[in-house]
Formats: sequence, C-alpha cells, structure tokens
Amino acid sequence: MPGSTRPSRSFPSIQLPAHDGGGPVEVTLIAQLGIGAGDALVSDASQRQRHHPAFIDALDEPSARLGGMHLQHGDPSSLYSFVVGAGGHPFHRHAGPRMFTAIAGSAGAELRFASASDQQLAGDPSHFLRSLRRVRIPPDCLFTVRFGGGTWHQFASNSPTHPALFALSCHSNELAGAMSAQARALAQANAADIPSLTDVLPAAHWPSATTLAATPLLQLSLQAAAPSLRARLCAQTRILLGPLRRFSLEPLRGFVERATPAYPVCSSASSPPSGMLASALPHSHYNDTTTLTLHGGQTRHRSASALLADILDGFLRNPPAGVGRLMALRNRLVAPLRLRSSPLGCPVSSLLSTDRSRVFGGRFPVLDAQVDAEDRCAEVLLGADDRHLRFRSSVRVQFCEDGQVQISLGSRVQTLNAFGRFYMAVIDSAHRHYVAPALLRRAVEHALAPELAAWSGTPAHS
Repeated sequence: MPGSTRPSRSFPSIQLPAHDGGGPVEVTLIAQLGIGAGDALVSDASQRQRHHPAFIDALDEPSARLGGMHLQHGDPSSLYSFVVGAGGHPFHRHAGPRMFTAIAGSAGAELRFASASDQQLAGDPSHFLRSLRRVRIPPDCLFTVRFGGGTWHQFASNSPTHPALFALSCHSNELAGAMSAQARALAQANAADIPSLTDVLPAAHWPSATTLAATPLLQLSLQAAAPSLRARLCAQTRILLGPLRRFSLEPLRGFVERATPAYPVCSSASSPPSGMLASALPHSHYNDTTTLTLHGGQTRHRSASALLADILDGFLRNPPAGVGRLMALRNRLVAPLRLRSSPLGCPVSSLLSTDRSRVFGGRFPVLDAQVDAEDRCAEVLLGADDRHLRFRSSVRVQFCEDGQVQISLGSRVQTLNAFGRFYMAVIDSAHRHYVAPALLRRAVEHALAPELAAWSGTPAHS
C-alpha cells in the first residue's frame, strides 16, 4: 500500500479530529513487549476478569467494573477492564468520553473510529463511511486511546487466531453526555456497566469488508516502520509464537498480603480472674488466656463496644490461613466421630452459629454480652457443646486509665470423656502458643484497619 512514513523519537501517536466538532481521537504507542507477551497477558487477564464479582459478558466485549463512582466525595469517575477477542466487536458508541490503556495481542489490533451524529446518519448514510478512519496497532504493544463522547468505534484483531486486546478503561465522568433515561438512572444509582452505557450502530450502516478495506489507514509502530521487511518479519514471528505463551503450567492464582504488626501478646495457662468466663463454666479442665495490649494512639475507637464489634468482625473476615488449614485437617480427622466442625478456629467458631437469639453489635451471635456504663469495658461470651467436651470463650476489651487498651481471648474447656481428655492433650500446645495468639492478632489488625482486609467474604457455616 503506497504511503508516507513519519519518524518519531518519542511515543508515536496520531490525532483524528471529530467531524462534528466533538473531542478528537488520540492514539499513542507506549512500548512493545516481548514476543508473544500480548497473547499471554490477554489470556491471563481475561481469565482473572471472568472471576471478578462484577464480570459481564455482552456485546462481544467481556468486561468487569473494577471501581465505581464516589459521588459523596465529588468523584463521578469509574474504572473498567474489558477484553476484545479475535472476532472483534460491533461498532458502538458511549455518551461520555473514554480513556483507556491497553495491551494488543500477538497479532496486533485495528482500531476503527467514525464521527457521525444521529441526524447525520439519517440525512446522509454515507457520512459514516466518509468519516471512518482505521488505526493499526502492532503486535504485543502497550498503547493508550482517548476519544470524546458519541464517537463510533470498533476494535478487531489483525488475525482471526489471536485476541485483539485487553484494556483498562477510565470513565472520567460516568454521568456525562446524552444517554437514555434508563442508562442515566443506572449510572446515578452507581450500578452501570459497559453494556448499559453502549449504543450499537444500526446494522444498516455497518461497512462491508470491501468498503472497510478501502477506508484510510494509519499504522503506528516501534523500532521499525510498518511497511518495512524488518517489521513484517517481527510481526510474523510474534503471530507464530504468541499462542505458545498463552499456556501456563501454573494454576491461576493471586494473593493479597497484609503484614501483621508486632503487637505485644501475653499467654497464660489460667482464665481471666474477673469477667463472664468463670461463671459460665465453673468446672473446667483446661484454661488459657491470650492478652494483646495496644498503646494510646494505636486505635481511633472511642468506646470498648465499638472496638469489640470490629474485633469480632476481624475473626470472621481476617482469619489466619494457617489456623484455617489446621481446622480443615481437624475436621477431616473427626468427621467419622460425628463431632462438631467449623472453618474458624475453635475459640471463636460459634460466631458462625445460626442461633440468633442473642446477638452483639446487631449481627454477631453470642451466648452473653456485657458493657459497663461508661463503655470502657465490653465482653462477649462464645462457646458450644460437643460429644467430647464443652467449651466457653470470652473476648474482652478494656480501656485502661493509663491509656492502654487490653484485648483478651480466654477459653475454658470441660472434658466429658476419655476422648475429650485425649483430644485436649493433643491440641493443648498448638492452641495455646499458636491458634489463640494468631486469631487475636489477625482480628485486632483488621479492627484497626478494616479497609486493608485481605478478603471481603465471610466463611460459610459448616
């Protein structure tokens, strides 16, 4: 194809003015990744996107809403991810402006843009084709795109065996532009998604393959001009090797790690001298107390009951992975004996109880609770009865006069038979030195910074 080449020592870019006076289309190449990296990234991101809670597959553009608006803070922006596969997607437009950063697959992608209003389409159907422009992106490239509201666009792969792209799209103003009443209602409710914000071009205006090939084409490239032999050899190499990098020998996984501060913890082999625990289970064969101390300024809570509620939430939402694995092993071993099982560590396992006859903080099932008149000391009683033992646990928060805050997790166990005594002898050391301190540390760290929770679900009751 005859044409001209313009070199650039910075980021190669183009700007297409909108024929109807709207915002221009801007496309910029940023960097070229390793051979086949585009296919691998699109494949990996596509699988992860499919597991996102807000995933939706529509209009040949699987997408997920990664972050909604924060209108209470004056922020109407939203963040989405989306994938365009080998077959491309239909011409469509959005009411508001769009900005996205994308990775092209290992065959590259073709971006198509046209500016035509509904009035122009109705008055002169050929206006769409006259305004249509194509921009070709090379394989395995990182690039950015920006265009105004109302811009018709379509993305497709340069090869039917490779995905076109994966993108992260910023809607700078989810409420911008002239959208339908239904779409605006969804957006104002912070419940919009990419399909609900999309208008598809009427089929009568879709260009044929022949007319599309005849429209103006701009090709961006890095290191070598698109028409050169070097660029063609590079593209063919990436097309051949790209599929090989889509396959991973490792399972799809991801992790969120939160470091646990070194809160001072003290463990003892006796139950608290005061509080609810002693009277709840007067005769016991096993006692322990784990106490964690916070110094002034480490917590913003102004009442013991509020801090205690957040700690109970921490037991549910931020459990130690190691304790979870021990509980899973324990549940398997005792299953033939028909003993009680739970995914949570035993001292706080009754927080998953379905008995709602007594709750603390409006949602935590407890056996009993008490808060002093000044709300400087709050305590809840947990526990359950089983075939081999009865146990009671207390979680207590005490605001001290010297500014310290003492948080304790105490347990008392009454064994009912020989197996109960054997069971406690086996788990005694692990419970006292690992399970109880780990549970308390993780619950407190969640209470002090719940926004950093490693996960947002609550274990299911078992």
